[in-house]
Amino acid sequence: MSPQRTMLRTSQRFASQLRSPAVRQSFQRRFASTESSAFHGAEDNAFNRERKAVKDHAAATSDLWRKLSIYITIPALLIAGANAYVLWNEHWGHWAHMEPLEERPEYPYQNIRTKNFFWGDGDKTLFWNDKVNHHKKDE
Repeated sequence: MSPQRTMLRTSQRFASQLRSPAVRQSFQRRFASTESSAFHGAEDNAFNRERKAVKDHAAATSDLWRKLSIYITIPALLIAGANAYVLWNEHWGHWAHMEPLEERPEYPYQNIRTKNFFWGDGDKTLFWNDKVNHHKKDE
């Protein structure tokens, strides 16, 4: 029998013995600790203690930012949205009291056209809004 085959058989026998209830319970008792955060023996070194401290700090910091996101950011966004809605309505309320677009004066610095735009009728810009923009052609 080859050495590889012998190794395979012995490893299989050893694995089946480990699966027996008596061995499993002793391993479970040995590896189950009441205090999982404490290090004992070889694992009790500066690196592991520092790593645990970093992990605890990260948990506390992420909890802080989660609370800030839920209890500060969401109400602030709702208040800012309500404020924007009120200001938007006030703005259009003022526009309702102004004279029509055709009657408003056009100043020389408004609607300067050196050549026509290549879209539409050539007078309207790309961001033209008929509700607020008006251009008096040469009178």
